[in-house]
Amino acid sequence: MSYSFSGIDHVQLAAPRGSEDESRRFYGDILGMKEIPKPVNLAKRGGVWFKCGAQQLHIGIQDDFIPAKKAHPAFDVDHLQALRKRMVEHGVKVKEDESLEGAERFYVNDPFGNRLEFLHWYH
Repeated sequence: MSYSFSGIDHVQLAAPRGSEDESRRFYGDILGMKEIPKPVNLAKRGGVWFKCGAQQLHIGIQDDFIPAKKAHPAFDVDHLQALRKRMVEHGVKVKEDESLEGAERFYVNDPFGNRLEFLHWYH
């Protein structure tokens, strides 16, 4: 084979038109992701991008937006309980799920109803 995958560059979630400020509040202020500038030619589409470890999270605007209820990104988080505490302090509803052998995890919905998983694998 002449090619190989080196990882995931970014994950994109959709959000309704006009949701950039709420995206900044949730992903930036509450979760602590750093906003990164969109390329000039893409900025006119709306949305907002964030740095998440070595990857990026793109929040794209979708006119006929419907939240992702099953499909979701899963974020590997050091000090997962500190993030859980921060979310609860900011009024974000944390949802427990069946345990995953070797990992601790929970789910939340972003302000637009997209499902997000946060987990940490025991090494």
